[in-house]
Amino acid sequence: MPLILPVKGITPEWQNDCFIAENATIVGDVKMGHHCSVWFNAVIRGDVNSIRIGNYTNIQDGAVIHCTYQTAATEIGNYVSIGHQAMVHGCTLKDRVLVGMGAIIMDHSVVEEYCIIAAGAIILENTVCESGYIYAGAPAKKIKAISAQQRELLDQLPDRYVMYSSWFTDPLK
Repeated sequence: MPLILPVKGITPEWQNDCFIAENATIVGDVKMGHHCSVWFNAVIRGDVNSIRIGNYTNIQDGAVIHCTYQTAATEIGNYVSIGHQAMVHGCTLKDRVLVGMGAIIMDHSVVEEYCIIAAGAIILENTVCESGYIYAGAPAKKIKAISAQQRELLDQLPDRYVMYSSWFTDPLK
């Protein structure tokens, strides 16, 4: 059973069609849309500010979603994939973003639509990642435009995670 805790009387909310892994942790002011998935050992901590997550977003194993007290809420759009052990903190991720494994996105940063944040990248505070590009490195820099194949991946990956989560909720699939 996942660890779901209210903080200051505010309990996390999500839709019935979401998948929450048994050992995921979700606390406080967190709201998720439809067909989201929160995978094993992921932590979504809305204790010091709000976290809003759109539809068809997947938060993969060991990822941490947090915010900063009174200054930086976290907003995650629709069709977003947050890779294993990534950290998303007090920032905005627009629709159809891929955050690679182990990447870090810091306060007041904005990642525009159809962006890929490479594995291990560090997006510093107040950075704006332009739509349609790959960002990599520490600190991250704009590397190149995403390809047609990568754009297609950004469109398909969220649906794959809906399928994967169905394996845990409907064992006949």
